[in-house]
Amino acid sequence: MTAAQAEPLTEIVEGIRIDRPSVADGAALWRIAGDSGVLDLNSSYSYLLWCRDFADTSAVARDESGEPVGFVTGYVRPERPDTLLVWQVAVDEAHRGLGLAAALLDGLTARVARQHSLTAVETTISPDNTASERLFASYAERHGARVERTVLFEAADFPDGPHQPEVLHRIGPLSP
Repeated sequence: MTAAQAEPLTEIVEGIRIDRPSVADGAALWRIAGDSGVLDLNSSYSYLLWCRDFADTSAVARDESGEPVGFVTGYVRPERPDTLLVWQVAVDEAHRGLGLAAALLDGLTARVARQHSLTAVETTISPDNTASERLFASYAERHGARVERTVLFEAADFPDGPHQPEVLHRIGPLSP
């Protein structure tokens, strides 16, 4: 990971920069998540709150006009302050294939690691989300970490009807 990937407002590919999200980005993040076709779409209200309350543990990729074209949302687990839980990662269809998701994830974890003693990243991935599987496997490889998989929530745990189990991916230990 380069220093350029870790700093806000740093260009990662021509015309694309990583920054912290703001409340004004909430609607765009909601749209990008909805357009992804694989993420559970939360209420627009939740994306507004996320951009307000978890901006320090989230990141947004902006195009040359400043519009969000990708994001990663996360939080530091209260009972495990050495662990960043990555909630969602999405890139606008027109900007996929440029390595934005990996750059967002690398940049965010580097930023969070400067504020916390980060030793692990966790995320949940539905069994059919192969893009996320590849993203987090490559993240582990780049950081010399291993991936441990366990079922976090069984399908029967969800009260809103048929659902796939959510598999927790714990990546660590991370290299300093």
